[in-house]
Amino acid sequence: MDRLHYRERAERHISKLCLEIGERCVGSPGNKKATDYAAKVMREFGFQVETPGFDCFDWEDRGSELIVGNESFRVLSNPYTSGGEIRAPLSAAATIEELEQVEANGKIVFLYGQIAAEQLMPKNFTFYNPDEHRRINELLENRGFIAVLTATSRNPETAGGVYPFPLIEDGDFNLPGAYMTDSEGERLLAVSQGEEVFLKIDTERKPSEGCNVIGRRGENQAERVTVMAHIDSKQGTPGAIDNATGTAVLLLLAEMMAGYNGRMMVELAAVNGEDYYSNPGEMLYLEENRDRFDQIILGINIDGVGYRCFSAAYSCYDCPDEVSSAVRKVFDSSSVVEGEPWYQGDHGLFLYNNRPALAITSTAIQDLLDIAHTPDDKPEIIDYDQVVEVARTVYELLIRLSGRR
Repeated sequence: MDRLHYRERAERHISKLCLEIGERCVGSPGNKKATDYAAKVMREFGFQVETPGFDCFDWEDRGSELIVGNESFRVLSNPYTSGGEIRAPLSAAATIEELEQVEANGKIVFLYGQIAAEQLMPKNFTFYNPDEHRRINELLENRGFIAVLTATSRNPETAGGVYPFPLIEDGDFNLPGAYMTDSEGERLLAVSQGEEVFLKIDTERKPSEGCNVIGRRGENQAERVTVMAHIDSKQGTPGAIDNATGTAVLLLLAEMMAGYNGRMMVELAAVNGEDYYSNPGEMLYLEENRDRFDQIILGINIDGVGYRCFSAAYSCYDCPDEVSSAVRKVFDSSSVVEGEPWYQGDHGLFLYNNRPALAITSTAIQDLLDIAHTPDDKPEIIDYDQVVEVARTVYELLIRLSGRR
């Protein structure tokens, strides 16, 4: 394999995604350019490509403002929120118990402290939605509040490296809302007692469309390996490690597999929505494969690879002995090391349907949480040789699983 050639190709793919296109939020023009590009590359190397689509919306944020008396506060619009201008008194709650008791009708509710410690799951999120989160959403929407303000600190586990983080990031949530730092929240509490609050949220939801990009080679649909990476990014980030590098691995694999003629089907799936509140691409993939998941002998998810100074890492989930053995034989001769299990990625689609899965990320996944979803997730932090090594190793695994060696 010509590593220099594939390194140049990896740099080209990532430059296209991160620098020329930039943000790739679902429903945005950049997202459409990214999926068009991935489909074009897969077709160039002989893959049969489908681009199944879904409805979504693009979201424009022109800013928010909060004024109490003569004082203004720095606030940010909740992602995907509706807009409006609201004048109303404020009710504050730091716990669920307080939220259950505070005066609600016609009030703006302000959440801070314990109740705002971790990002709420979107209310229609399928895969993980704690009862506590559901209860908070129900109380906010059903008690008569007219808007939501929140104050947050840092929580990389649920919101990446952004500070403050949006407590509510949900296009299905019915109330307009904004958020601020915990220090701004302390200042707000000190001046807002008995005062009318003016909240202006200048946002717009624009009906749009998105698609997955699914490329396939091989004759036997009843036996396939799916290699998956999400192609979308958050607003405000080039999304280099999250997840232009994973998309680049798919495109390198398309090129490496250009001469593949085995019977086992290889499916390259650039799914679109891991960083969007409703996971539309993932949900579409689930629906389209509802009666076909038993065909998948292994689902591979690539997300967060290529972080310089740290190794790529793999972990297996519910793999039968013959698949685990093939994985270890291939990966033991590579620089991709065995890592700790993690369950937050798109390999959950396979586990959710009782299929074996393999996840490939970074040994520095905890460090990446501080970079993900921020402007610092840029190409300068990428080790391109590692991106090529991940693609090469997955290619070797696909060839071994196909029975050709």
